[in-house]
Amino acid sequence: MLSILIFYQLFSDSDLIRDVVTTRYVGNVHPNVTESLLIEVFQGSGPVERCKLIRKEKSSFGFVDYYDRRSAALAIMTLHGRHIYGQAIKVNWAYASTQREDTSGHFHIFVGDLSSEVNDATLYACFSTYPSCSDARVMWDNKTGRSRGYGFVSFRNQQRKLKLL
Repeated sequence: MLSILIFYQLFSDSDLIRDVVTTRYVGNVHPNVTESLLIEVFQGSGPVERCKLIRKEKSSFGFVDYYDRRSAALAIMTLHGRHIYGQAIKVNWAYASTQREDTSGHFHIFVGDLSSEVNDATLYACFSTYPSCSDARVMWDNKTGRSRGYGFVSFRNQQRKLKLL
């Protein structure tokens, strides 16, 4: 169960909140996996625009672009940890400096009391029905790899944020 406690506070630190993009990073890819197979697997979350696989000696990685944000968010929730050729893939957000939207002018809310099972995609999915929702981030403890139990949700429009509160 997702438990959310929202505090009335604005955050404008663009380093904490980044725009959600439709590109997903795929790591720990088995050497036998092809771009065609990745597309086939990822299409279960929604229509795939394109896929790029980068082959490395020990473990390959790639990027999958979706046409829409919901499909991209669903990919993280449903495909992270899925085994392909006996190897668990890692699916996460992909960022490039040219893809980041400047969120310094966006309106951010703090979301607390998050269950340890909540990740970025889950949090974003809760708010993505609002068109002005631009991002959702759960804060993680780098030492333990566990959620800190809180996150931030960004909105392009302050009116939508205020209606939620």
